[in-house]
Amino acid sequence: MLSVSSSALARLAARSRTAAAASSASVRNMGMQAREEIEELPPNFSMDAVKAPPHGFGEQHEEELDPMAYVRKPVSSVHSIDLSKGAISALDSAAFGPGGSVVHGRFGNVDASAAETVPLEYLAFLRPASEGAAALREISEGVKTGTVLVYGASRPAGLSAVQLATASGNAVVAVVDGQHSGHDEMVDTVKGLTSEPGTAVAEQYALCKANFRDLVEKTVSGDDFTSFDFDSNQYQFLADFKANVLDYVEAYPSDLPAAVDSEQLKFTGKEKDRANFQANMNAYLSQYQPGADPIDPAQLEANFNVEQYELFKKKFITQTTAVISGGDGVTNTDRFAPAEIVNNMCMQPESTDDAKPEGVVAYPFEFSIKNESAPTTPMTKGGPIVGAIIEVTPDLAVACEAVAAAKTLREKAEALQFLTEPQKSAFGAASSIIGLAKKAGAAVRTVGGSLPGLDAVEKPSEQDIQTALEGMELGDDGTSKLNYFIQVYRASDYPIYEAYAIHRANEPLSGPRQIVVTK
Repeated sequence: MLSVSSSALARLAARSRTAAAASSASVRNMGMQAREEIEELPPNFSMDAVKAPPHGFGEQHEEELDPMAYVRKPVSSVHSIDLSKGAISALDSAAFGPGGSVVHGRFGNVDASAAETVPLEYLAFLRPASEGAAALREISEGVKTGTVLVYGASRPAGLSAVQLATASGNAVVAVVDGQHSGHDEMVDTVKGLTSEPGTAVAEQYALCKANFRDLVEKTVSGDDFTSFDFDSNQYQFLADFKANVLDYVEAYPSDLPAAVDSEQLKFTGKEKDRANFQANMNAYLSQYQPGADPIDPAQLEANFNVEQYELFKKKFITQTTAVISGGDGVTNTDRFAPAEIVNNMCMQPESTDDAKPEGVVAYPFEFSIKNESAPTTPMTKGGPIVGAIIEVTPDLAVACEAVAAAKTLREKAEALQFLTEPQKSAFGAASSIIGLAKKAGAAVRTVGGSLPGLDAVEKPSEQDIQTALEGMELGDDGTSKLNYFIQVYRASDYPIYEAYAIHRANEPLSGPRQIVVTK
């Protein structure tokens, strides 16, 4: 009789339970899941009861700082560069005072509401900005809006005057002085700060007095091509066309096989190629129009009038349209002899019908000798010259003092002769602006210094300072009326930057930006 021990029975029972569990697990894996019991939330449950993860939402995670990393020091003041002293300016500066207030070195406490929205670096240019506002106020007294001329438009005071005048509705013709006129991007940037029909040009353009005068006149009166005296000049168009036709007939007579230069008909090759030259030349000349028969000048003058010229223009447009479009099935695109057409119209003038077919309208840019073209874009006028604002640059100051010290015309010419080229250019460009303003009876003011024979701007008033501060305020969209191109040297972190900033500011052609030093 076979006997089974208790340990063997236990192993057999465990083996059967393992097989049953594996069988049930394999069935669930075929798409069935065990039902989970969902516990109900307690009645006093809230989100605060859940502890936030250490680095997720909740309290901001503070990263551990590198002990070797440099921590910037807070900025307490900002200074512009005084080029005359070769040091940072204590007057053209701004510093944080007690209680978060801002104190300007020249104007004292800054309005609290303005200090909250004006960048501290901008406050270093509060004096030139206020002078620009004061100069604009003085030249525009009693005048609504018009055209304002500005020299030194890339410097702080001139740049402020350009932007404030544009914001006031004036058209500004700005001249970038020689320090930055070679920087095309800066000239385009200043041009972008003006509004139509205002513009900005380099100093070299203002030296060409006739061109600059025409530019200012177009800005004042508007560039209106419809103001052209069309009725009196249409006969000049016709006279020019007749002269061109006679020159064409003389250059390409009918005895030439084609309307080409006679030099191309000469054989200049080797003797062995002479036998095939004429056959090759005939094939080559077949692509050109034939020469023209002589035209009687008296008959051309008597019979080819404005109406005939208008008909010829229509034939020419039909021919060119057919050539460009690949042909219309009617027009011969391989041959068009304009001199022959004109000669036939002179011998037998064609009838004209001024009535346009129904549904046919004139194209905006189609030239017509009888009908003046209609304007396609609105014309903008800057209005009369309001005045001129001159930023005193070092080159301009030297040139004006040298010329003013001379008494006679000969001495003035000699003084100009011994000036450097940048000084001559500055004097010539500024003279162009001053001359146009005085000719128009407008006022001229200098900012950033004084020049002999010109009125300097008065001390900025509280209204001018407030105007400058309002222009510097940043709006909700991050923009402001006054903008500057600033390069900041943080002497608060690296004291040597103060001397380096002064060195960079005193360099010739130091670059199209304003340098400030923070401490």
